[in-house]
Amino acid sequence: MASGTEPTTLQEAILYFADADNCLKYLAVRRWKDGAPICPTCGSDKVAFVASRRLWQCKTRHPKAQFSIKVGTIFEDSAIGLDKWLTAMWMVANCKNGISSYEIHRALGITQKTAWFMLQRIRLAMQDDKGGKLSGEVEVDETYIGGKARNMHAGRKARMLGGHGGGKGGKVGVQGMLERDGKVKTVVLGNPYTSGHALVRNVKATVEPGTHIFTDEATAYFGLKAEYVHEFINHAEAYVSGKVHTNGLENFWSLLKRGLGGTYVSVEPFHLFRYVDEQAFRYNHRKDMNDGDRFHALCSRILGKRLTFAELTGKVGETSSN
Repeated sequence: MASGTEPTTLQEAILYFADADNCLKYLAVRRWKDGAPICPTCGSDKVAFVASRRLWQCKTRHPKAQFSIKVGTIFEDSAIGLDKWLTAMWMVANCKNGISSYEIHRALGITQKTAWFMLQRIRLAMQDDKGGKLSGEVEVDETYIGGKARNMHAGRKARMLGGHGGGKGGKVGVQGMLERDGKVKTVVLGNPYTSGHALVRNVKATVEPGTHIFTDEATAYFGLKAEYVHEFINHAEAYVSGKVHTNGLENFWSLLKRGLGGTYVSVEPFHLFRYVDEQAFRYNHRKDMNDGDRFHALCSRILGKRLTFAELTGKVGETSSN
């Protein structure tokens, strides 16, 4: 790889980001316009780079006048170096079926717990920024995630069926809406027996009125006819009838379940939406993009997103009993 050339493969990325200065330059031009640093506290552009510590000093006098490239991003307050962070991000963005915390732990030489926390913060960056509504031709479908309750360990069965975010029967419902030749958007329903009103409400919040919508024969979607052009396919008779099918979403569900079952093996309902967001990110950046492009797209989403370990584990506000 030529000096100064940005990486396009994992091997190049490892070598490129082993240089701390390359890490700073790569992120700076994606965080600030033209790579010119701005103080995250006061917004001033009168800052000086402290080379010995690889951070900036704001010339305006105020608390937190010194700041690093990590401040205000998913990396904030992390002692892990950017060389490991960016390598992990490259792997998550480009591994089709995802990558487990144990693989990150072995590859980067960090603890499994740290790797898991890193991955959840990266998944936060992968979350869809909502943007505009879907239009054109849109497929709508649901799937159910989770094993059969009778096959579960007693402790896991109690968590799944005991009101901690799991659905009935040990499964969690996920609704998807896919714009053909476009992006997919998802909603984790929690309970697979979610009411038809909720399914229709999600569609109305995500899809432009007047859009041509394709679903299966689920009666819950018949209420869409008032605002959408709705056609459905009866899967008991056929899976495709001209343009009427949900095969695009079936493909996405297949990729999602392959990652959940093959890579992550077991995902708690409390965290499921993060893994769905991860797969949706890769799916939405699958066309006309190489590995470097997907990585660049992920790096452009790191700003303004913060996730603490307490928030991640649901322990915010807990006090010590000592």
